[in-house]
Amino acid sequence: MLHLTDIQLQDNKTFLAMLNHVLNVDGFYFSTTYDLTHTLQRLSNTSPEFQEMSLLERADQRFVWNGHLLRELSAQPEVHRFALPVLHGFITMHSCSINGKYFDWILISRRSCFRAGVRYYVRGIDSEGHAANFVETEQIVHYNGSKASFVQTRGSIPVFWSQRPNLKYKPLPQISKVANHMDGFQRHFDSQVIIYGKQVIINLINQKGSEKPLEQTFATMVSSLGSGMMRYIAFDFHKECKNMRWDRLSILLDQVAEMQDELSYFLVDSAGQVVANQEGVFRSNCMDCLDRTNVIQSLLARRSLQAQLQRLGVLHVGQKLEEQDEFEKIYKNAWADNANACAKQYAGTGALKTDFTRTGKRTHLGLIMDGWNSMIRYYKNNFSDGFRQDSIDLFLGNYSVDELESHSPLSVPRDWKFLALPIIMVVAFSMCIICLLMAGDTWTETLAYVLFWGVASIGTFFIILYNGKDFVDAPRLVQKEKID
Repeated sequence: MLHLTDIQLQDNKTFLAMLNHVLNVDGFYFSTTYDLTHTLQRLSNTSPEFQEMSLLERADQRFVWNGHLLRELSAQPEVHRFALPVLHGFITMHSCSINGKYFDWILISRRSCFRAGVRYYVRGIDSEGHAANFVETEQIVHYNGSKASFVQTRGSIPVFWSQRPNLKYKPLPQISKVANHMDGFQRHFDSQVIIYGKQVIINLINQKGSEKPLEQTFATMVSSLGSGMMRYIAFDFHKECKNMRWDRLSILLDQVAEMQDELSYFLVDSAGQVVANQEGVFRSNCMDCLDRTNVIQSLLARRSLQAQLQRLGVLHVGQKLEEQDEFEKIYKNAWADNANACAKQYAGTGALKTDFTRTGKRTHLGLIMDGWNSMIRYYKNNFSDGFRQDSIDLFLGNYSVDELESHSPLSVPRDWKFLALPIIMVVAFSMCIICLLMAGDTWTETLAYVLFWGVASIGTFFIILYNGKDFVDAPRLVQKEKID
């Protein structure tokens, strides 16, 4: 490091902090024996040659988060046994018992490293058709040598759109007016059909207000593509479940029940014979593909698990999973933990609506916790997500450090307003409080001071809000491909 300039040495510390920031996020997993990146069904359809390959060679590259870090080892087959693919997402495994019959229940969520990033800075799709916050979730059951699995996916609305933070609580989504939406849309679903088969799309966003144009665009794209492999269902989650009427989710489940039976699930018996294949997946999304999406996925997964356990002989005919109190507690908590893990990795906080996932009921305490998490999300999305986005891009190789670059990529000049106006607002607000605390005999004079500093602080606040994009922590590193 002796040859580095002072600026490069300082940048190097920042780059190392970025790598550590990514590595300190929970949710990295690896195995020395099991291929975590593939579903049971994909692994069952492989050749003997595939089975002989190293875990790194045969891994699904969508889910290898250390792929960039392993690039030099990947070129040397003799050291592949030392290089293991690392998954990012969530894994939980439980030994369970129903009717005295013991089985293993496993939940795996695999986050894609393509178009990875944070909530507001990575939306929609890129030119290759990769969707933001794409997650493949697999639910697995092991019982007496038999294995069953049910796979679902989630991902951002697959058109070119953005929603950059600007200090407003909910920035308006912007749909690109120049991009070829159909090209990216088709690339996305062509790959999804090849990998998973039929696509039952469940769009959970609002069908009015700022989210309405996205729903309309999504529906138009599906209709224009006219593929028999895709079915589109729009379910306005917030409208249907308002006033805490979460029992109305049964409307959606009843609507897709026949489709779910058609898609089926994967099942292999104790002799290794494939009894059933999953013919397609539910692809669910809301705006963030976190809170509403996880609720629906947990309900669909329970319905599939009910059928699997009955077929395996764990559940008696007529028995319902909801009646198995001990297992239900494990099941609900695991799906809530899955929601929290995916939300922390994308939005920076735990998921919303997890009180319903954990208990089956929407509670007032849950609403309060949702409000608290929303406040934390607002702060992080506006004032710390630029650093998080840069960290992920550096870790995944979307940005490569060039020692010969004369200008530091981290030295972005800030407008004078960036520091001056927030300081003025804080001083004005503080003076307002001080005037109230030190109120003397002359209330008229105190009131005048309060009004003056109050107007100053409120006025400055609105100036900051109006010029919001000048104050948010935006990414600074130039990516190989623009986000928008």
